[in-house]
Amino acid sequence: MPTVTISNEMLDRYNRAGPRYTSYPTVPYWTKTFGEADYKEALAEVAAKPEEVLSVYAHLPFCASRCHYCGCNATSTNRPEVVDAYLDRLEREVTMIMEPMGTKRKVTQLHWGGGTPNFLNEAQMTRVYRLLERYFEILPTAEVSLELDPRIATRQQLETIKSLGFNRVSLGVQDFNPKVQEAIGRIQPADMTKNFYWICREIGFQSVNVDIVYGLPYQTAISFQKTLDEIVSLKPDRIASFSYAHLPSSRTNQKQVDATGMPNHYEKFALLQMELETLAAAGYDWIGMDHFAHSTDELAIAARERRLFRNFMGYTTMPAPHQLAFGMSSISDLAGRFVQNDAHLGRYQKGIDAGHLPIDRGMKLSADDKFRRRVIMHMMCNAELPYNLTKAQFGVDVREVLGNEIERLRLYVEEGLVSFEPDRIEVTEVGRYFLRNLCMELDPYLAQKQDRPLFSRTI
Repeated sequence: MPTVTISNEMLDRYNRAGPRYTSYPTVPYWTKTFGEADYKEALAEVAAKPEEVLSVYAHLPFCASRCHYCGCNATSTNRPEVVDAYLDRLEREVTMIMEPMGTKRKVTQLHWGGGTPNFLNEAQMTRVYRLLERYFEILPTAEVSLELDPRIATRQQLETIKSLGFNRVSLGVQDFNPKVQEAIGRIQPADMTKNFYWICREIGFQSVNVDIVYGLPYQTAISFQKTLDEIVSLKPDRIASFSYAHLPSSRTNQKQVDATGMPNHYEKFALLQMELETLAAAGYDWIGMDHFAHSTDELAIAARERRLFRNFMGYTTMPAPHQLAFGMSSISDLAGRFVQNDAHLGRYQKGIDAGHLPIDRGMKLSADDKFRRRVIMHMMCNAELPYNLTKAQFGVDVREVLGNEIERLRLYVEEGLVSFEPDRIEVTEVGRYFLRNLCMELDPYLAQKQDRPLFSRTI
């Protein structure tokens, strides 16, 4: 896409704290009063519709060491028995949920996240996969993916992962520059990453992807361009490029980040624009807010055709009506409810030992929540708001429910963020940079007062 010119004054105005809209309503507005009984009610509704396919997520939180910059729910250990004890509880959780529901529910998307899923040894990985196979029918066309840390991977491990049934892998890279790596506590030589990447290709995974981060300490235009050039030379199928959110008050490990070289929001925005130029020239399309896919990839095709979806596992072309998630901190999205497990390892395990589903919080969506969710998620994925988007599902035009919000969006026409067409609101090339800000106009929860900052800044 061509570079657009955006003034510093405009960046200042739009650089607000706001949700990334991985979900709507967003996690901070879920309630602690939602508990195990509410979750079981949702599970019963899913059980009553055995024909509906599922997405499945397993959270494997362990790492050899905790990276300073990490915002994930992870814990470090060097003891295999700690992992085995966690897997015992994971198996009990899956059993408690699936035995009443019935086995062999069809799965169209399966993902392992962490932590570092390949921190598990081959026997442990096989155990988890066989557990899920026991209860689910993983369809031949399913996306079966996991996140990998090249620093601890071996060819034999990758061959085991491929033989189990995984067809997509994502490699954590973040940045190739040694000074940046030192500042974030993740030393990962470029040659190691590249060699690992080519082993993934040789073994024959259907899709090999990389994750990078912009806005890290000591990233400069010169250093980040070099990282981008090296990424492009590998030709990954997809690239996830996350904006670094420095929130040491809520992520205590980030207090270890060397923040002295942190780029300001003007410099960070320039890195994003450089990335867009470089990847576009290499044949990648910008997907949603923070992903890129080669123009021939099914994700890029879906984005061009405005049929992209997003869930807690990322962007997808294969949405399922329900997502079941297992493990500490994992989030299920089913039967019009969001459900999150306890994020504390000890409490999660004690809950399972006591025979309970260790729910920490959740939410049953109202009719208005469901309506706005459909609108916001489509806008975040496809950079448009067709007025008839909600007609088939809800029986009403978007304008009939969100008239006031649409009038607020008109205020962005003058600055060139949106255009009003006869049948839709179209997000412009400038507006793509501020998708979060635009969707915030549709979110009434943001008016609720909070005692502490909830979100990272939009730039």
